[in-house]
Amino acid sequence: MHRIVRAAGCALALLSGSLVTPALAASNYPTKPITLVVGFPPGGGADHVGRVYANNLAKVLGQPVVVENRPGAGSTIGASFVARAAADGYTLYLGNASVMGSDSALYKVDYTADNFVPVAQLTTGPMVLIVNAALGINSVKDLLDRAREQPGKLNVASSGNGVITHLAAVEFMGLSGAKFMHIPFKGGAAATQSVAAGDTDLSFATAPSAKAAIETGKARALAVTSAQPSKLLPYPTIAATVPGFDVTNWWGIFAPRGTPPAVVQTLFEATNQVLEQSEVRQTMEAGYEEVTPSESAPAFAAFAHKEGAKGLRLAKESTTTAN
Repeated sequence: MHRIVRAAGCALALLSGSLVTPALAASNYPTKPITLVVGFPPGGGADHVGRVYANNLAKVLGQPVVVENRPGAGSTIGASFVARAAADGYTLYLGNASVMGSDSALYKVDYTADNFVPVAQLTTGPMVLIVNAALGINSVKDLLDRAREQPGKLNVASSGNGVITHLAAVEFMGLSGAKFMHIPFKGGAAATQSVAAGDTDLSFATAPSAKAAIETGKARALAVTSAQPSKLLPYPTIAATVPGFDVTNWWGIFAPRGTPPAVVQTLFEATNQVLEQSEVRQTMEAGYEEVTPSESAPAFAAFAHKEGAKGLRLAKESTTTAN
């Protein structure tokens, strides 16, 4: 009888152990290096945010965090890689609204928004509307006048189909009635370089990508894309000329679907510890990104899905306007 009881007890212990093992494993996270995938080339706004975050997350978690650039196809190559990665918290994605909606509308991708777990928001930053300086366009009004005089002649560079720099152009055209030819590039740096060189005419660029082109004088900044003036950028708003225009870029951390909640919570808490550091805030602001931490992982998920719905709407509009 005692043997039966002991055997039953052992079986129950083994069963219980099998049920709690994932939670115990999550509580020990991380035990090895983490990879942060960035879907754009080095040198642009996403890369800047990703590297500042990764370097400091490594200090908080006590494990290396390696940035891996996987550019191309409007960042969907990197997103696809993460969507198919093991859901163990060791492969993360630096993403924004596109992975929550517009990607699936413009690309043949093997994922949807449901393939990702939103973890935490990092930053928010308005983009900058820039034009090639040789065009002699000095304001948003000048740009609209030129576009109306020469419909379809001006072209707009972006960092890829469905990316926020593309969708900002779609929103601008929809609200203003202007028509531009869309020229996608593999990243923001390449797009702004094309504007500076005169190969393209304008771009709704992330500020870090636009900085060099503006400082050389080869590109002119006309306005910021946020509805309200930016404390980081000394330009008027597009909304002052095109009422209702409000498109801001943001970056957040995403994990593959199925990542244990305990791991997600660990990453959320560690991320907010990173963002609380004054040095991190100053470095992000030097790249024209304002630190905007989430209240919780669920709060960020709600925000990301709402932004994704807006991106999906603009992506669908883009098929008849910007491409």
